[in-house]
Amino acid sequence: MAAELSTSINIKEPRWDQGTFVGRAKHFFTVTDPRNILLSNEQLEKARQIILDYKKGVVTPGLTEDELWRAKYVFDSAFHPDTGEKMLLIGRMSAQVPMNMTITGCMMTFYRTTPAVLFWQWINQSFNAIVNYTNRSGDAPITVNQLGTAYVSATTGAVATALGLNALAKHVSPLIGRFVPFAAVAAANCINIPLMRQRELKHGIPVTDENDNRLGESSKAAQQAITQVVVSRILMASPGMGSFPWMSAPIQVGLVGFCLVFATPLCCALFPQKSSMALSRLEPELQEKIRACHPGVETVYFNKGL
Repeated sequence: MAAELSTSINIKEPRWDQGTFVGRAKHFFTVTDPRNILLSNEQLEKARQIILDYKKGVVTPGLTEDELWRAKYVFDSAFHPDTGEKMLLIGRMSAQVPMNMTITGCMMTFYRTTPAVLFWQWINQSFNAIVNYTNRSGDAPITVNQLGTAYVSATTGAVATALGLNALAKHVSPLIGRFVPFAAVAAANCINIPLMRQRELKHGIPVTDENDNRLGESSKAAQQAITQVVVSRILMASPGMGSFPWMSAPIQVGLVGFCLVFATPLCCALFPQKSSMALSRLEPELQEKIRACHPGVETVYFNKGL
């Protein structure tokens, strides 16, 4: 009879060392695997129950270590790390490849009229807004009004910026014009992500010590988190910015999908999801509070989002 699985495995942290790029890449290749979106609600709930039980010290009979880690990564791919809520399907990182392939294909096909370009830019930025909201940091509730305001400001600003810069490409040299789509995507991300996560910038995100004890909320941590996410997402979107007229649209879309399979996890892996910051870089009042209540803490940790 097989021995029961130990309850000492630390599934609060990823399976691989997050202090190295290779370890983070292995982690995100598993979390962003497009096959995860094909899992049924029953499979997601089963994985969730295995993880919740294990955290309480209850081991599912017959469970192996590999099955435990598989359940953890299914759980991580579909449930928010701070709120524990099931994430919107198209907002999950595992949906990045099929969703971006679909949107890229439509943008390549319907580009001849201004209304078509405007519509698909709006669809693209709406999708980005959903991803940014789904993968936000923190567990504070967001009202419908706050979410609506963030969505309208984010999509309007990002679409206007993208359209303006793409229009500029027609009036510059071909060499410079090649870089305009990259600038458009970069500028749109710089607008969309902070606006969809503006509540974090205003009110801060939870910061903890190394043992996950909550110490307070910090806007400075939110600024670092959002900056890192903007960099990752600009690079993640770059495979969809190339246009090769000599290729047929289906081949271009397939190429974009192939690139995204690698770009999505590798760009997520640029920075640890559990980010850190020196105590001395936090707001002065929060520094005082932490030093008074938790002497000895010199570094704080937080979920940066994706």
